[in-house]
Amino acid sequence: MRHFPVMQRGVALILVLWVTILLTVIAGGFALAMRTDMQVVQNSVAMARAEAAANAGVHRALLELFKPPSDAERWQADGQAHEITLAGAKVTVSALDESGKIDINAAAIELLKGLFLSAGVKDEEAAALVDAVQDWRDADNLRRLNGAEEPEYRAAGLKYKPANAPFQTIDELQLVLGMKPEIYRGIAGVITVYARQPGLNAAIASRAALLAIPGATAELVDGYIAQREAARAGKQPVALFPPAARFAGVSYNLAHSLRAEARLEDGTVFVREAVAQILPDPRRPYTFLAWKDAVPVSSQSMNDKSTEDDVQLK
Repeated sequence: MRHFPVMQRGVALILVLWVTILLTVIAGGFALAMRTDMQVVQNSVAMARAEAAANAGVHRALLELFKPPSDAERWQADGQAHEITLAGAKVTVSALDESGKIDINAAAIELLKGLFLSAGVKDEEAAALVDAVQDWRDADNLRRLNGAEEPEYRAAGLKYKPANAPFQTIDELQLVLGMKPEIYRGIAGVITVYARQPGLNAAIASRAALLAIPGATAELVDGYIAQREAARAGKQPVALFPPAARFAGVSYNLAHSLRAEARLEDGTVFVREAVAQILPDPRRPYTFLAWKDAVPVSSQSMNDKSTEDDVQLK
C-alpha cells in the first residue's frame, strides 16, 4: 500500500476545505438570491391584491351613488369615509361631489385669490397668481396687470407658453408662472376642473376649501363644520355657511371624486383615486375622467407636516 507524504496529505486537506468553503458560499449566495426573488414575488402579489381591493372599493362607491336617494343606507357624496372589507383587505372608501371643490377654470376671482391666501401666499403674490391663472386659461394674448403671457414665460427661461385655453387637469396648474410646488401641494386637494361653477357647495366642502372663502375665519369654519356634522347625524338639512353666500355652488354635480385606500394584513397599502362622471345613458351609466395611484393618508400627513415646517422656517 502506497503512503503519501504528510505534506501532500496536508495540501489535499486544504484543497478539500477550500472547495467546501467555495461550495458553501455558492450555495449561500444561491439561497439568498432565491429568498430575494421570493420576497419580490410575494411583495408583487401583495401589491396586486391591495390594488385590486382598492379598485373594487372605487366601484363599490359608484354602486352606492347609483342607489335611490330614498335608500337610508346609501352613501352620500360628502367626503365621509366608509370602512369595508374586501377579500381580506380593509378598505377605506369615500366619495365627494366635485361641487365641493374650487374649479380653477370657473372660480370667481375673489375665491381664486382666497384659495392662494389660504395656502399661506402673501397678498401681492396671490394677486399675481390670480392674473397669471387667468392669462393661462383665457383665449387671448393680452397680459393682465400682474399676469404672464408668452413673453414673460420666455423671460423666465421657460420653453413653453400659456395654453390660452381652460385647464385640462389640475396638474396643469403647476405650469403657471409663479406657481411654486409648495403652493400647489397646499391647494391640490381642494381644486378641480370638473365642477364648472364660480362658487362651491359649502355643505360638502372640506375645511381647507371653506377657508378659501373670503371672510371665512378658522373659528367660523370650525363652528360651521361642527354644525354641519350635527345636522348630518340627525338626518337634518345642512344650514348655509354665511360667508359662502356670494360663492354658493350647486348642491349636486354629475362628477365625483372617489378614493379607496386598501390595507392588507402584512401592512401593504395601495390607494386609488378617480373622478367619475355620471352619464344619462343606461347602457353606459358612467365614465372615468381621471384614474391614478395616490399616496396613503399617513404619507400625505407627513408631507403636509414637512411643508408646514418649510413654510415656518422661511
